Amino acid sequence: MMADKVMTRDELAKYNGQAGQPAYVAVEGVIYDVSAKPAWQGGRHHGNLAGQDLTDVLLEKSPHGKRVLKDLPVVGRLAE
Repeated sequence: MMADKVMTRDELAKYNGQAGQPAYVAVEGVIYDVSAKPAWQGGRHHGNLAGQDLTDVLLEKSPHGKRVLKDLPVVGRLAE
C-alpha cells in the first residue's frame, strides 16, 4: 500500500537524516525511508545524500539496483 503523502523536492530535502530528521530518498517518484539502514547512518551512503531523488544513481551507478528498495517503508510520492 502506497503512502498518500506527496512531497516536493524542497520538502524531501528536509528529510536528510541529520539533526534528528529521518532519512528519505526518492526513486522513480516513490519516497522511501532509509533511516533504519545502518549504511545510511547520518543521511549519507557512499557519497549520496538522503533527502534527494536518487533514481539515476540507483539505476545507473549502484551495483544493488532496485532490489534494495523492496523491504523499505514507502512514505509517499515525489511531486512532479
